[in-house]
Amino acid sequence: MKDNIRYLVINCLLLVWAAASAKAQAPADSGKVFSLQHLQQYVLYHHPVVKQAALLSDAARARVFQSLGKFDPKLEASFSKKEFGNKDYYNNWGNELKVPLWLAGADLKVTYDRNTGDYTNPQYSTIDDGLSGVGLTIPIGQGLIIDERRNTLRQARIMVRYAEAEQIKQIITVWYDAVTQYWNWYYAYSQYILLKDGVKLAQTRYEAVSRQAVLGDKAAIDSVEAHITVQDREIQLAKYEVELNNAQLLLSNYLWSDDEKPLELPANAVPETVDENELLPQKVMIDTLVNYAADQHPELLKLRTKGEQLNLENLYMRELLKPRLNISGMLITSRNTFADYYPKYYDVNWRNYKIGLDFSLPLFLRSERGKLKEVRIKQKDNEYEQQQTAREIENKILASYNALTAYKQQLGIQTASILNQQALLNAEQQKFELGESTLFLINSRETKLIDMKMKKAEMITSYQKKMAELYYKAGTRQNAGQ
Repeated sequence: MKDNIRYLVINCLLLVWAAASAKAQAPADSGKVFSLQHLQQYVLYHHPVVKQAALLSDAARARVFQSLGKFDPKLEASFSKKEFGNKDYYNNWGNELKVPLWLAGADLKVTYDRNTGDYTNPQYSTIDDGLSGVGLTIPIGQGLIIDERRNTLRQARIMVRYAEAEQIKQIITVWYDAVTQYWNWYYAYSQYILLKDGVKLAQTRYEAVSRQAVLGDKAAIDSVEAHITVQDREIQLAKYEVELNNAQLLLSNYLWSDDEKPLELPANAVPETVDENELLPQKVMIDTLVNYAADQHPELLKLRTKGEQLNLENLYMRELLKPRLNISGMLITSRNTFADYYPKYYDVNWRNYKIGLDFSLPLFLRSERGKLKEVRIKQKDNEYEQQQTAREIENKILASYNALTAYKQQLGIQTASILNQQALLNAEQQKFELGESTLFLINSRETKLIDMKMKKAEMITSYQKKMAELYYKAGTRQNAGQ
């Protein structure tokens, strides 16, 4: 009768321990899953750095708007008068409306001047009603193809594309950092859950061995060893709990609300599960990423826009080698209304005009030639940098893919090793119940099994981080759930 009771107790304890083992292998489902899609919503829509990156293109467009100011019409007026000793020395009033024209760098001018007085310079003197004029100033040498204001505006427009590329770079950098921290949290959580289940297993075994020792079926020292295992794992569990809390805090750095307030990761949040069968990306996708990077990678886009800027600067510097030769012409009339009669010689005609010519040319052009040479050196430097950057980007993408392939192979081996280790643990448990093994061997095999599962979680974490790096190196971001 006593042997039957002892046999019944042992079988009950084995059933309890088996149930605990099964629970340890099942994923935790008590918390609310916080997936990468949730993280994506917080990061891409509310993160301050992402919003800050959006300001780059806004600032570049503001500079374009500022450059357009060089083509704004400009109205100028001046007035001066002097009377002394009952003499009207001069009474000068000048007005000019200057309208810059895009074509040929010309300026349209509309003027009205009224200069009278006893001591007014005769060449500037006008009739009492003043003189009106309309004319053009056109550069036929330097500035005909491109001038400073057109160069500034074109440079500003190119900088918009440069700013947009920099904006993309900053966004994908933030997203890559956030995804990396997410998988660090996944690994910390996996460690904590595995060891927490390990504590439960050790506690269940300790209780089973203690009861067997009371019945006289096991030595009392076995219960002491089982209790030591429980304490050792509880110490490790406390360590992993701190690491999990820290990982949650670091991930919370990327969580922001709609009203720009920081958020905390919920205490019951758990990371999403990973389907090991869908880990390795297709080779076709890698080819797509390589082609995408060659066309749209932010670093290459920035270098190309820089090349466009240098091409424009080269054109402008070549323009400065030309002599400065500006011609101006203006038709003059005293008519300020079409209702009154004016003599024909005061009206608009080819006899009433002003013309001017402005010429200058540095004899050696050393400053201009030096600037042109410097721009051409920068162009060559930019070409070499584009070639090297494109090659490095492609090789980094392929290197990340090779690493993913290696992780996939390692995960397959690790999964098979875990199954084998589980079989060894089960066999050792059976031998222990038959008195052919020791508690030390069981604990060793179980600890080895937990370590192997943690190693697998680390491989999955490294794989997912390398996957995020693959997209980052390609100059884009990995879509959540991809």
